[in-house]
Amino acid sequence: MVTLRRLTAIILCFAFLCVPVKAREDTPVVALTFDDGPSGEITHQLLQGLEKRQVKATFLLCGYRLKEFPQTGQAIYDGGHEIGLHGYSHRTMENMSQAEVAKELSDTLALLPEGCAPVFFRPPGGVTTKAVKAAAKEAGLSLLYWSVDPKDWKTHNAAAIEQTVMSSVGDGDIILLHDMCSCSVSAALAIVDDLLAQGYRFVTVSQLAQLRSTEPKPGLVYSRFR
Repeated sequence: MVTLRRLTAIILCFAFLCVPVKAREDTPVVALTFDDGPSGEITHQLLQGLEKRQVKATFLLCGYRLKEFPQTGQAIYDGGHEIGLHGYSHRTMENMSQAEVAKELSDTLALLPEGCAPVFFRPPGGVTTKAVKAAAKEAGLSLLYWSVDPKDWKTHNAAAIEQTVMSSVGDGDIILLHDMCSCSVSAALAIVDDLLAQGYRFVTVSQLAQLRSTEPKPGLVYSRFR
């Protein structure tokens, strides 16, 4: 009987060791997003820094800048980053008709790298009207807001941008930055280093939604996935 019990215990022990250990699911995740680009050399500096750290981000691109820097848009796509829309002209859409918003979207879509199928549209300034929502829905795009905004476009101080983000960021947040000046690039990479050291994982916005079992719906607004 004792021998049988020992044999059973040994078998159970080996069985337990053979069961694959499930990865932790409580790792905090965040999504970095960059507006207003692409901006040529500055965006390339950012891409190099992200690649070095093996981090993917989401870029909300303007059509007029894609027209000026098509190679940079292609580099973003080839780097495995997510691409979304930020309108063509970067004009505030508060007084635009649905047809005008739709043209902003279609003109930008026509300039995206081949094979790119965007999910998100972030209206300039975050201004959303019925016309904006209707045009986005018709184009099959979800509206993307943010939950952490250090206002890097007017701060121009990398250390201050970094501190603002680090004092408020949490699991599931969407961080708003811009790839238009070197100070934002420096701040973004410092934020990445800080959060990686704290055990965070960086994902694209679409990946973040999937991790939180959310399927973004066209025309609806999303600012975080927690």
